[in-house]
Amino acid sequence: MTALTIEQDNRAQIRALLRDDAWVVACLCAAWCDACKTYRSRFEEWAGQHPDKHFLWIDIEDQADLVGDIDIENFPTLLLQRGGTVAFFGTVLPETQVAQRLLTSYVRKSETELREEAASSVERKTWQEECDLRRRLNAI
Repeated sequence: MTALTIEQDNRAQIRALLRDDAWVVACLCAAWCDACKTYRSRFEEWAGQHPDKHFLWIDIEDQADLVGDIDIENFPTLLLQRGGTVAFFGTVLPETQVAQRLLTSYVRKSETELREEAASSVERKTWQEECDLRRRLNAI
């Protein structure tokens, strides 16, 4: 299993894929970013190790209508989401080992714990409103 790149012509497929409660690991990057170019092959390998999760690659310029006004501070930026709950959104080091530890820490949490954490701060509440990939895909 490899990461799916969101394109204009596969959005319906991605929407259908995200209807379940499986974990979504989305990387937001840009084609011109050298760190992203290097990270992509590692991200693909990481996706292959987790066939139970949906790995998505989102080029923020090619998918500007999807990304909209989400504030991307640096690259790579990861979005970790389960169902309608955004567990994490932010810049990570371009090393999948760091991202893997981050994902593992969230996967271990119950649905209740994820929801409670999602409501625990202004930043996390903002993620729910602004970064929910399922909602964003359904809105375009």
